[in-house]
Amino acid sequence: MSATALIASALIAQSAFSMAMDTPVEQKNDIATVELQAGQPTEAIRKLEVAASDDPATLINLGTAYARTGMTDKAIAAYRAAVATDVRYDLQLADGTWMDSRRAARNALQDLLRANTIAAR
Repeated sequence: MSATALIASALIAQSAFSMAMDTPVEQKNDIATVELQAGQPTEAIRKLEVAASDDPATLINLGTAYARTGMTDKAIAAYRAAVATDVRYDLQLADGTWMDSRRAARNALQDLLRANTIAAR
């Protein structure tokens, strides 16, 4: 390999590394985590309904807020929308673990449906 090619590949690798380090990762939307953790699901709903997004984190938290206020049908619809969206990425859950957004939405939906089945008995 020529010295020019070696230097060029080193610079390209350095450039890619620098770009990765300089680009901060941040949440695009306010997903009302603070309100949900504070036990304020109605305030979370106000905030999240305005966002009206196909973002999975927004939809999952909206479903959670609906479920906490007894709006089960709306919660189911929000979770299903999170499963169906084309947007997909890993989410950090409340317990600190990471999970694929579709899997997180499916789990939330299954938990809600299971709780409703038990409550109906």
